Amino acid sequence: MEKKDIKKVVLAYSGGLDTSIIIPWLKENYNNPEIIAVAGNVGQADELEGLEEKAIKTGASKLIVADLVDEMVDTIIIPALKMDAKYETYLLGTAFARPIIGKKLAEIALSEGADAIVHGCTGKGNDQVRFELAIKRFAPGMKIIAPWREWNIKSREEEIDYAEAHNVPLKISRETNYSKDKNLWHLSHEGLDLEDPANEPNYDKPGFLEMGISPAMAPDKPTYVTISFEAGAPVAIDGQKMKASKIIEKLNKLGGENGIGIIDIVENRLIGMKDRGVYETPGGTILYKAHEQLEMITVDKDTLHEKQKLAVDYADLIYNGKWFSPLQEALTAFANESNKYVTGDVKLKLYKGNIIPAGMTSPYSLYSENLVTFGESDYDQKQAEGFINLWGLPTNVQALREKGLL
Repeated sequence: MEKKDIKKVVLAYSGGLDTSIIIPWLKENYNNPEIIAVAGNVGQADELEGLEEKAIKTGASKLIVADLVDEMVDTIIIPALKMDAKYETYLLGTAFARPIIGKKLAEIALSEGADAIVHGCTGKGNDQVRFELAIKRFAPGMKIIAPWREWNIKSREEEIDYAEAHNVPLKISRETNYSKDKNLWHLSHEGLDLEDPANEPNYDKPGFLEMGISPAMAPDKPTYVTISFEAGAPVAIDGQKMKASKIIEKLNKLGGENGIGIIDIVENRLIGMKDRGVYETPGGTILYKAHEQLEMITVDKDTLHEKQKLAVDYADLIYNGKWFSPLQEALTAFANESNKYVTGDVKLKLYKGNIIPAGMTSPYSLYSENLVTFGESDYDQKQAEGFINLWGLPTNVQALREKGLL
């Protein structure tokens, strides 16, 4: 499709630096098309304030805000939690949101009769892949415009120059120009001083951390919290039932207040380069810890070990943008099946960035104090002798061969 033939586009719009300048850039470079801005509400809270006014003033015909919080939590985050999926210790915050947003962009583009979908992802990152694979799944054949792969802008500094020249209002300055992504699950920080792995992040600098405080500034008194699960999914906090998204919201507050869930990693991007980032995931970090604790007493050894291996594949799949795939469906089925007995309560102590187990119970516990006790029990220890003889038979035969005794 020629540029002149593109009359209407749907833009993935966050109101951040990239998507803010894309609107005037599209007007200038794509024959002044109608631009429908779409913001996926994935729990970024105050970032949605004033977004409609800004989008329209910048040149969009309208803003559509799609509420995607519960869909993201229930269909992606909870299965990932059940699988304990982590990508190189990263709890997949950005990767959780992109498939859901990409799907909604495709649906809106089709319903609005758009000629193309536009996103602000750079050609260096993972998000371009996540968005575009979702779009290909739900709007095959739809043209995709990625300005970062077309324009002559080379840096975020040049983006700010462009914004100033086109009177695009920004909430950032050149000094606070971190690349950030926020949703209910996490907040990421990249760029500026973080681009050099030798630099220590300034966690105590006002305004750097947004979802909580650094462990050094956390209270001296611990906070206790009890999380209840049913079949691997969180259902209550301290006995109070609530939906999963509200549980994450509550744990974000408790975790943030205690300096929980801050990591500084250099990860391997899908695109082939290493990237340094600081992630805040207070509630998610608590949930993962609680879930892993409960699995210890409710999941049998073979299933648990197999799930730990599959968790790497599941995390890779999510990170690499292949959520809408047959493999995801198969692995999610395994996650659900392996969690059918992961029901119970986990008590945790939150203290200065640490999550300390403080007890757990389950009606489906496989833990038997009678079997494992150092005191008198029903277990016949003499049975171990025959087991060891059979288990060690190959080792014994090998030793006999080496000594020429076979």
